[in-house]
Amino acid sequence: MPMASGVSSLLSTLASVFDDIDHPLLIADRSGRLLYTNAEARQLIETEEQPKPAISTSIGEALEVELEEVLRNLEAGASSVVVECRCASGAIPAQVRWLAKSDWLLVRMYPTGVWNCNRRDSTIAERPLDDHAISAKEFQVEGTGDKTMREEDAVIREQVGEGLCFLAANPAMKKIRKQVLRIASVNVPVLISGESGVGKEVVARMIHMHCTERSGPFVKVNCAALPADLLESELFGYEQGAFTGAVRPKPGKFELANHGTIFLDEIAEMSTHLQSKLLHILQDGQFSRLGSRRITQVDVRVLAATNVDVQEAIRVGRFREDLFYRLNVVPCHLPPLRERAEEIPMLFDLFLERYRKEYGKDTPNPSMYLMETVMRHPWMGNVRELENFVKRYVIVGDEQESLQELVKEVTSARPVSQLGTIDHGNVPQNLKSLVRGLKDEAEAKAIAEALRQTNWRRKEAARILGISYKALLYKMRQFGFSPASCEVSHTELM
Repeated sequence: MPMASGVSSLLSTLASVFDDIDHPLLIADRSGRLLYTNAEARQLIETEEQPKPAISTSIGEALEVELEEVLRNLEAGASSVVVECRCASGAIPAQVRWLAKSDWLLVRMYPTGVWNCNRRDSTIAERPLDDHAISAKEFQVEGTGDKTMREEDAVIREQVGEGLCFLAANPAMKKIRKQVLRIASVNVPVLISGESGVGKEVVARMIHMHCTERSGPFVKVNCAALPADLLESELFGYEQGAFTGAVRPKPGKFELANHGTIFLDEIAEMSTHLQSKLLHILQDGQFSRLGSRRITQVDVRVLAATNVDVQEAIRVGRFREDLFYRLNVVPCHLPPLRERAEEIPMLFDLFLERYRKEYGKDTPNPSMYLMETVMRHPWMGNVRELENFVKRYVIVGDEQESLQELVKEVTSARPVSQLGTIDHGNVPQNLKSLVRGLKDEAEAKAIAEALRQTNWRRKEAARILGISYKALLYKMRQFGFSPASCEVSHTELM
């Protein structure tokens, strides 16, 4: 967009920088008058009837944004406001914040289609991470009477520990937080289930944090990290002479967590012998240290987490059914990240900001293409995998290398011959084509071939593909595979 006369030199300087940025960016003054749009933004807001927005165009007219609502939240202290823009390209989410060292508004649009609020009045104000709950403040919308922003339209961001943040934009995750607030002050066990890396510890810490009636600590025990005999002494403690090397008495984790919370991660890995002792603690709060006959009484809230199918573990005798019903008073299931994709860009920004500060790096913001690739990635490792990816991106600082890493993770378990022939004459373009056009096809072909070779033995097929059994079942549902259609699907994909 050409610069209007009288525009400050600061705006000209910013424009010279923003012109080369591949994020859609706009600058407006407090009245909403558009001062600048870069090329990426113009592609989104231009139409045949209005090919070039005039300098005098209002941001409200161009993007149908309720400017007064945005200003009200920003002036109230919000660091940024997320709105839904409606322009020539359809409904697009955007983030509005003050431009540093000026009185202008900086608008960054996210044309990925993942924050589709489907509501014109959905405005989300964010506060700093230090606040416990970050949700939209209630405000009056002029011209609509006493209409207030609904809680389900808000994004929740809550610090629950050092380096741990609970983020909820998906309805299922917001429901989980409501559940946490209802049960936090009630001393009942909670079984938190979900795939590895979805954030079960974050939910456990949030439950502990909201239980203001308990002054004790939060104690975490990874039940898969220790063999059964060591885990028993770790949980219940021991007396001097209880075994070789026990030269002095030692309290266990249950004693250390008295009047607080103990979090038993990966509880399905605990031996059935220890599960029976745990059952007694849940029933009466009593246990004995190893080598002692003295009964120890504790007041501990027990939270447990697992990433396995507990019903299957019960069926094969790996998990006690009575313990399951004792723990499952309040079940809490966390959906995988691929089922709450609207949270991916928010989590990306959260981790990007955190590790920039931690490592002292000035890593550039990701391009639209990188974010689109991130959105299409299956993230079978869930939030933990995404966090590690952002961490590597911050450290390496090379977007092309990060893109190649994503493609490598998707294709590493499959024969190269199944990925087709790649023309290396134009690497960025072919990389984009590979991720967008061939990823699903390559996955489907590899899965169909593995199922054919194993005569539909899915666990064996998962082993050949180098993925988990659960991941294979998810992909089979995604591609519509069934025993009757396997050969047909395989043939059609060749």
